[in-house]
Amino acid sequence: MDVRLDFDGGTLRISGPPDVERFAPQAVWDPRTGCHRAPAHHYASLRDGLSDAGFPVDDRVQARIVAGAPSRSPPRSCARTSKPRSTHGPRTGDAASWCCPPARARHAWPSPPWPLCARAASSSARRALLEQWERTLRSWYRGPIGIVGDGQRRVEALTVMTFASGYQRLDELGAHFSLVVVDEVHHFATGRQAEALEMCPAPHRLGLTASAEVPHSAAAERLDELVGPVVYEVALSTLLGTHLAPVDLVRHRVRLGPNEREAYRRAYEPFAERVASLRRASPELDWSGVLRTLARSAAGRDALSGLERAMALSGFPQQKRELVGRLLERHWTERTLVFTALARDAYDLARRHLIPVITAEVGRAERHEILDRFRDGTYRAIASARVLNEGLDVPEASVAIVVGSRAGPREMLQRIGRVLRPVAGKRAMVHELITAGTLDATRAARGHNALR
Repeated sequence: MDVRLDFDGGTLRISGPPDVERFAPQAVWDPRTGCHRAPAHHYASLRDGLSDAGFPVDDRVQARIVAGAPSRSPPRSCARTSKPRSTHGPRTGDAASWCCPPARARHAWPSPPWPLCARAASSSARRALLEQWERTLRSWYRGPIGIVGDGQRRVEALTVMTFASGYQRLDELGAHFSLVVVDEVHHFATGRQAEALEMCPAPHRLGLTASAEVPHSAAAERLDELVGPVVYEVALSTLLGTHLAPVDLVRHRVRLGPNEREAYRRAYEPFAERVASLRRASPELDWSGVLRTLARSAAGRDALSGLERAMALSGFPQQKRELVGRLLERHWTERTLVFTALARDAYDLARRHLIPVITAEVGRAERHEILDRFRDGTYRAIASARVLNEGLDVPEASVAIVVGSRAGPREMLQRIGRVLRPVAGKRAMVHELITAGTLDATRAARGHNALR
């Protein structure tokens, strides 16, 4: 008996014998529609499994994929950097080798030309990166490039879409693509982003990241399922001075003033005392369990609010504000990116030093103007919280001032990467500002371990 595979609302609709689950363990019975269904990302393995079991497969999914191919070579090979980290690649199909994606690559494709033998969707982290992906792709691909995101919805044989649009649209558009390239693939280990990849049947997948998940962790195993196993990784030290600019990292330690120290103590101590009490009563609780438990009571929520205030105080005290000014003056002839933990801190620095700011609230036209003026040297510095953390290609930037962080080692790696784009004669400089004896110093120590 034939088995028919259709793409339907981000799932595979399987019409065929009633015992199909014996041969397709991914399938479950859907009583609402009277058929079996499976997550779309199981398409290739499910199709092959049914064929191996002797079922003729009427594959309506493959019929929806439209062919297309690039006419020129891909952009430069090294696009991401890290300490040993990974990229993910095709779950099925011919093995191949990427032209050196410097982080971790979960499989990939032969050396140029890159054989985009069918539709491809590239998932980009933020709106600001849509234009960057489109601009880079246009340098080697002559066909039309689709854009899905930032108010645009144009699907072509080669399409770039944001993470959010992938979640919202792949239940409808997922079957158009046979190759999916996922930039910053670590975002797809959990949550809505993971669901987006579940809704796409593309049998070929390539993930790129400079900050991979811990091997054998739940997140890493989830990426193995959705994208594929790690097939390539390279250390940051291997790339510095060749594919990446050499870099100097200087750590500046500051202290809280007397009033700041007292405010920090009042904010943090109630939280620390409640956490210690919970640990004594329930030593098996992990950090997530502690936070969930605190959130259930008014007193616990007050303690969490205190933690937020303490983190904000230690992330941007007066000595850091003054030091940023001195560093901006020292590097006034160089293009500088200033990173803060919070958007409000970025705006504060922008007002103090009369520099532009890019946050999630900044619109597309203003963002374009700021980056263009930064590239041509009109603006010498930009302040940002997290928008510029990942992927943005601004090779003119040579100095990073990391004022504060909230996302740990991964964020630090990403921020350093923003000034490592190679330019002839460039030597990058990273200044990390750390508030001694506070949560800020604890956060920084975790980042230092990740960079070793």
